[in-house]
Amino acid sequence: MDDALVGTQLPQRRLTDPSLAMEALEEAVPGLAALRRTAPAGIDWEQAEAGLGVGLPADFKLLGDTYPALVFGDFLAVGFPPVGSEKAWAADPDDLEILAEWCADAETSVPLRRFPAPGGLLPWATSFSGDYFLWSTGGDGPDEWTVTVASRNGDWWHYEGGAVQFLAELIGGSLEPWSLPQIRRSVEGC
Repeated sequence: MDDALVGTQLPQRRLTDPSLAMEALEEAVPGLAALRRTAPAGIDWEQAEAGLGVGLPADFKLLGDTYPALVFGDFLAVGFPPVGSEKAWAADPDDLEILAEWCADAETSVPLRRFPAPGGLLPWATSFSGDYFLWSTGGDGPDEWTVTVASRNGDWWHYEGGAVQFLAELIGGSLEPWSLPQIRRSVEGC
């Protein structure tokens, strides 16, 4: 396997306010705002976080409270805990098992570990082509986590911003899509 760290991309300015990140995503994806829920989803984030054993970033929780599961450009899928099944969602091992295999097979100079290892990778989205969008869970807390992309071809890279800002910049075209196709600016709710 020829895995390679492609590099790290930095946002011009990291959006630390989840509402600003959501605004950026809604600007980047025409039609997204039309999918907004009329009331928050009612996800019990405390149950989901208890099941994971770690808090989740505020921008991701705001996205999940505001929208149903989303598919961007018929390519990238972002899901959230189903109401009433938050602990079961957190305990679903499938993505973590696949990720553990990927980390074990990756020929990298820096060992990659899956969550719950310190600084481990935790999936938050996937593509229909086998790409993983992960949080690197190190730092001072979930709102400081960065995004790591593990592409189906073995390349991986980091983005020094939050998940919602990552989506806005990737889909909006201001982020280089290293090892990913250009994502159409369309969305559908699931």
